[in-house]
Amino acid sequence: MNEAQLRQQMVDLARSMFERGYATGGAGNLSVKLPNGQFLATPTGSSFGRLVADELSVVDNTGAHISGKRPSKEVAFHLAIYEKDPECNAIVHLHSTYLTALSCLEGLDYSNAIKAFTPYYVMRIGELPVIPYYRPGTPEIAQELSKLAGKYRAFLLANHGPIITGTDFLDAVDNAEELEETAKLALLLADKPTRYLTDVEVEDLKGRGK
Repeated sequence: MNEAQLRQQMVDLARSMFERGYATGGAGNLSVKLPNGQFLATPTGSSFGRLVADELSVVDNTGAHISGKRPSKEVAFHLAIYEKDPECNAIVHLHSTYLTALSCLEGLDYSNAIKAFTPYYVMRIGELPVIPYYRPGTPEIAQELSKLAGKYRAFLLANHGPIITGTDFLDAVDNAEELEETAKLALLLADKPTRYLTDVEVEDLKGRGK
């Protein structure tokens, strides 16, 4: 896709996520790698439901603002992921209801916040490591993500929300939707006996198509 098509795709899919409750107000941010190696990102404080294609931010790989409105301060952690994960071409950061609720729970397994109980969670996400709480916009978030990027497709920021990657923007959005639904199910099942997938079943799913 060319830059104009990527801009319109971001606007359309962001609005779809907003209308379905995946984002509220000016929370969350998005980015996608452009054909020229620069990055398209949502402007600071922008609503997913009111993005304008021509106003989207463009930054280079150092975070320098190239064009459009001023980018979100959190674009730094997007760039940290892109630098370490060559298969990542798009990133979705949400404050979605169920994943944010999950991120606020005590006693989370920081190596994997959701133990596998559905095949599509395994095929789309695999595991969900947790990044310790840091104030939004601080460089520590990017530093922590740099240690894990390329090993996982998604991350959960403690007391904050999820970060989900994709091979393209549509893939990142699909992964985000699957992960949010998995978090919803995990919370619904929290006080119920649950059949989790066995290690053998999980291994059988790895590497299979989404």
